[in-house]
Amino acid sequence: MIPRYSRPEMVKIWEPDNKFRIWFEIEAHACDAQAKLGIIPEAAAKAVWERGNFEAKRIDEIEAVTKHDVIAFLTNLAEYVGDEARFVHQGMTSSDVLDTCLSVQLTQASDILLDDLDRLLAVLKRRAYETKDMVAVGRSHGIHAEPVTMGLKFARFHAEFARNRERLVAARKEIATCAISGAVGTFANIDPFVEEYVAEKLGLGVEPVSTQVIPRDRHAMFFATLGVIASSIENIAVEIRHLQRTEVLEAEEYFSPGQKGSSAMPHKRNPVLSENITGLARLVRGYVTPAMENVALWHERDISHSSVERMAAPDATVTLDFALNRLVGLVDKLVVYPERMLANMNSMRGLIFSQRVLLALTQAGTSREDSYRLVQRNAMKVWEQGKDFLTELKGDAEVMAALPLTELEAMFDLEYHTKHVDTVFKRVFKEA
Repeated sequence: MIPRYSRPEMVKIWEPDNKFRIWFEIEAHACDAQAKLGIIPEAAAKAVWERGNFEAKRIDEIEAVTKHDVIAFLTNLAEYVGDEARFVHQGMTSSDVLDTCLSVQLTQASDILLDDLDRLLAVLKRRAYETKDMVAVGRSHGIHAEPVTMGLKFARFHAEFARNRERLVAARKEIATCAISGAVGTFANIDPFVEEYVAEKLGLGVEPVSTQVIPRDRHAMFFATLGVIASSIENIAVEIRHLQRTEVLEAEEYFSPGQKGSSAMPHKRNPVLSENITGLARLVRGYVTPAMENVALWHERDISHSSVERMAAPDATVTLDFALNRLVGLVDKLVVYPERMLANMNSMRGLIFSQRVLLALTQAGTSREDSYRLVQRNAMKVWEQGKDFLTELKGDAEVMAALPLTELEAMFDLEYHTKHVDTVFKRVFKEA
């Protein structure tokens, strides 16, 4: 997590002041619940709210001695609260504070990421409709296949990120859980009401059964979801990188006035944003495996997960937030070249219509094996000799014996391949 790839709003979630503020609210709400149960004096709970405070620098100083962050925080809190601080943290264990705080932070991060996804979905939809009928060649294995439209590419990405949004909503719900169950999770020294009370105040659900920690399968699913979103980001980025290659140049990242592409070659206009977010996606995915490995902890608790999460949670969310925002800007300003799309499509001199000719021959009574042979032998002349596909078919006696000339020529109609674009758009965007 470095400033170059960070946005302030997401960074603030992981700053010490926000973390300690959440810790304070957990402890203060727990005191309120304890007071309602008559376990501690109401005046003590009130004193925590009124006089409670903390200072990150002072907590660090104390932790240098105690080697325990929660104890350092409680010590600093007591310096402000006074004698009533002895009622704070009654029956609780450190993980009650740490895990519940992490749940709050991850839900806060999720809300920012959901907003990022909403803005990305909006720009993908706009670009999809702008390019809905812009015909381009579709490729499989990187080789010309059959016609598509640029709008279908954007629509496909929109559908993918709509699924990602649903996944993140589910992951947010799964991670938004509170555990204040005391040592090894038995509630021996704290009433379950305290957990329920704090959970409600923080907008979290209650962990049905914790040990001394919240089960880490929840966190594994959360980081796995971030990893899937990162992969979808890379999916768009790789498509743009391919389309911007000089030999293709059907789309291009916006190149702003004064921008430089190379320190050595003044002519260069490189897909640097797409390459950048491809790399950032790798980083986010890199935290998925450690999160999976955190699921298996010793008995009721160990802290092998802790060091992973202290790095993974801020790094993965900050990085993904930055990548999503960069992608929004990239898609928003992406320059497309419809004339180049048509030129590229026509560069193989009609080969993109080979399947339609194949099917027409089978419909005319020719076996599939013979139909394939007839079409392929003429297609190979285009590949190897630079011939025109339709011209070669017209000169093939076996083909012409099976198909009338007018029917053969009708096979080379672009609109045939785009007739169901509106149907796809209705499915994706749920619009009549």
